[in-house]
Formats: sequence, structure tokens, C-alpha cells
Amino acid sequence: MGKVSVSLLSSDFGYLADACRMVNGSRAWSLHLDVMDGVFVPNISYGFPVIEAIARNAEKPMDAHLMTVEPSRYYQQYKDLGIEWLTVHYETCPHLNRDLQEIRRLGMKAGIALNPSTPVSVLEQAVHYADLVLIMSVNPGFGGQVFLKETYKKIQQLCLLRKEQHLGFMIQVDGGVNDTNSDELYRAGADILVAGNYVFSAKEPLAAINAIM
Repeated sequence: MGKVSVSLLSSDFGYLADACRMVNGSRAWSLHLDVMDGVFVPNISYGFPVIEAIARNAEKPMDAHLMTVEPSRYYQQYKDLGIEWLTVHYETCPHLNRDLQEIRRLGMKAGIALNPSTPVSVLEQAVHYADLVLIMSVNPGFGGQVFLKETYKKIQQLCLLRKEQHLGFMIQVDGGVNDTNSDELYRAGADILVAGNYVFSAKEPLAAINAIM
């Protein structure tokens, strides 16, 4: 059985507390927060006041994916808001090892995200400082996109890297996840699947979560 992280990006922001309660009562592993700044990606999602409101209603761990430039400016604030897993993009961190070490120093789990066009090979060194690697299976910035099939190969490559270097980081996949590809993603080596649009567009969100575990 795999883990599911429910992305609130696809929820109705007018009813965020209700969305949090639904996830709290589900078998999901975490609440996934897609933080976008309108610079690294062509969209803006939510800032600290909204994350604070989510934190007040969250009973599951909060797993934040920063699609932002200069993420290190705010690591302490994310810690103070109760974020347990903090993932930054390889593409925005020229000193990635230092970023990952700082996230861990603050007491959070450190994650690295890769855009679809970024090869797994760039992680050969930095992955030693990571607790999680997030493979983007769509281009970051918007929910509801079509899953990119090249993702399976990247997961397999990452699994091989993990095995060869005797590491224990988890592999997370984000974008276009649903009940038609979840089994194959787990077979390829994914540990955690992020799902937003698939869950919140379902008539029965709890059943949708269970279907991809």
C-alpha cells in the first residue's frame, strides 16, 4: 500500500477548513501545499496567512512544495507554521546542499523537486541530504494537467540511484495522478502520490483517496 498526499490546490478555497477536515478523516498520509510565487511558475497560490489557516485545521502532516524563487528567505517561517516536510526545486537552488542542510537543521524533512525536463542524474550528490525526492509528472504551475508518461522512467532511474547509494529517501510523484496510473506508479517505485484535482473533482473524495493507495 502506498501513501497519498492530498493537494489542497484543487479544493474550493472558500471552504478550506472543510477540505482539511475531509483529509483529516481520510487514510491520506499528508496535506500537500503547492506554494507558487508567480515568478518561477506562472501562477500564484497561497501565502503565509492562508497556510496559517490551513495549519489551524490540519491534523495530518503538512507537506509543502515550494515552486518559488529564493525559497531560503522563508524556511524559518515555514517551520514556525508547522510544516513538517519542505520540498524545494533543484532549478531554484544554486546551493542546493546548503538549502537541504538548513531545512534539516530547522527540524523539517528536506525534499528536492525536479521539473519534467530535469534529469535524475543531477541529483547524484545532493540526494545524500534529502529525505524525499519529488518527480513532477506535469509542468509545475497549474492543477488538472495531463500526466507525462516519461515519469515512469525517471522513477525507475531514481530507484536505481537510491539502491546504488544505499539511501533511504522517499519518492513522491505530483501531477495527473489518478486511479488509472496509480498502480503503475507504485510498481515503478513511487512511495507517495500527490493527488488534488482527482480527489476534489470526485463525487466521493474519500473513496477516490482509497482508490489510489
